[in-house]
Amino acid sequence: MWMPLFLFALSLAGLAAALILPGLSDVLLLAAPCALASLILLFRARRGGAGRQHIILDGSNVMYWRGDGAELAAVKDTLDSLAARGFLAGVIFDANVGYKLVGRYQGDAELAELLGLPRDRVMVVPKGVPADQIILRVARDQGARIVTNDRYRDWAEAHPEIGRTGHLVPGGYRAGKLWMGMEPEATSQG
Repeated sequence: MWMPLFLFALSLAGLAAALILPGLSDVLLLAAPCALASLILLFRARRGGAGRQHIILDGSNVMYWRGDGAELAAVKDTLDSLAARGFLAGVIFDANVGYKLVGRYQGDAELAELLGLPRDRVMVVPKGVPADQIILRVARDQGARIVTNDRYRDWAEAHPEIGRTGHLVPGGYRAGKLWMGMEPEATSQG
């Protein structure tokens, strides 16, 4: 597992350099796909994940499910519920997640610690990179479903799998209790 972790760290360093140093902006074209590929390798190499079905959380969507603004409690509740069902969940956030939560940037490691997850299961996409694109690509590569209320309409042509029943798992809170569209009672309630 150390090799995928090394590749992920190396590609994140390349992303950071490309975003910080103006002369290296072309490195972004190589570093972003490398970061994505190494993230996929990390998900696959993660011990304890063998035989478990992968699922991806659109963290920047799920964190609003309680309706009281951005908060990680909804993401934690969702992760706990999915783990209880035997899913191996990864979370992908927009670059601005830290600003929405605490008014400053927060990276993968900080959010992983707050969520109680290994660092390799949390990703904050680089500034300027659409999280939707990364979420959809990782889900496709993993054969995973996506937990979100987003319909990804702008990406429907490139990702027809989002039109399959059950690929996008909606959710939220009803009477203070988490529900997700994978539950039979959730589909009968609307």
